[in-house]
Amino acid sequence: MWVHRLRQVAGATLILASVHPPLRAQTEDGAWLEPSLDSLVHATLREQHIPGLALGVIQHGRLIYAKGFGVPVLGEGRTVTPQSLFHIASLTKPFVATAVLQLVEAGKVDLDGRVAAYLPYFRLADERAEGITVRQLLTHTSGMPDVTDYGWDHPEYDAGALDRYVRSLQAVTLLHAPGQAYRYSNMAYEVLGDLIAKVSGESFEAYIRDHILRPLDMSRSTLLPQNTEPALLTHPYTRDSTGAIVAVHPFPYNRAHAPSSTLRSNIEDLSHWALANLGHGEWAGRRILQSAAYDVMWHGYAVRPGGLVPGDSTDAEVGLSWFLQPYHGQTLVLHGGADDGFRSLLILAPATGGAVILLTNYDGAWPATRRVAWFALDQILAGAP
Repeated sequence: MWVHRLRQVAGATLILASVHPPLRAQTEDGAWLEPSLDSLVHATLREQHIPGLALGVIQHGRLIYAKGFGVPVLGEGRTVTPQSLFHIASLTKPFVATAVLQLVEAGKVDLDGRVAAYLPYFRLADERAEGITVRQLLTHTSGMPDVTDYGWDHPEYDAGALDRYVRSLQAVTLLHAPGQAYRYSNMAYEVLGDLIAKVSGESFEAYIRDHILRPLDMSRSTLLPQNTEPALLTHPYTRDSTGAIVAVHPFPYNRAHAPSSTLRSNIEDLSHWALANLGHGEWAGRRILQSAAYDVMWHGYAVRPGGLVPGDSTDAEVGLSWFLQPYHGQTLVLHGGADDGFRSLLILAPATGGAVILLTNYDGAWPATRRVAWFALDQILAGAP
């Protein structure tokens, strides 16, 4: 199945873990990390006036730290926990890539097949769009522009929203020829979500639930608001023109943009997701993707100008949804999410079985907030004392 596609990445320099440590989801062995990390998180929340934050740390294939800090809703007595649900924004995209590769393994999708062959109504006001491939959508090299209005203030909730959105793109023109360059596009991922739905015969949300979330026991994660546990949901916050921390209204949701942006998840569930990726598709004896697929997904197909590591200007590479960047002698695999009132970050260190998951319900002070994630990563890469 993957032989032909693996030939395309034979020259890859990406370091993939050749040794798979036991992957367990319980929190253990993290006592050495707690004092310094707890102190940094508390200081960051206090100094930056961040309402809430949740953090998970995996070392050598084990979840060693999972904590919540602050509050999910200002003015209420609840506190953030590892079960608190955050809108993870673009951190949804790697789920889309995994779903597409599942369909590739099933023989239903060709990565280099034309998108229009799967969605005959996919038409843009640019004849070059006829040649856009599935791989180009996944790597942000299709030439499609980004979304300018997500419609958070007039959301659609019905099952036809995604189909209507893709059919509405007929006035869109490409920024460049397909395959020519990298330009981040949420719009491209809405098209991929519709492709998943049409090829699988399920709604996009049902496919992700049945083929990824349920097998990984991500029981509280959902793409549908009606399936969210209200007592676990965090509310988004921002800073207004006076400097005050204020609630964001409306909550960022629109079913037409589910594939690019709207998964709600927590540290507990995302630790399963991180471990499944570190295990090359396997978690707790359950496999969602064949190991060879990661040679394709974590290969660099294009260059994203500018680094993703704080203080490092080295260009990142673009895989299938994921970004790849060298760091201390290995290649990190990472993705972030940014939306009104929310920020998220997942960093994987496949060669050493490490990962950091950061979620917050505040869209300000992101440079200070993400330093928490990189501090945690540095600690686990250095090893427990």
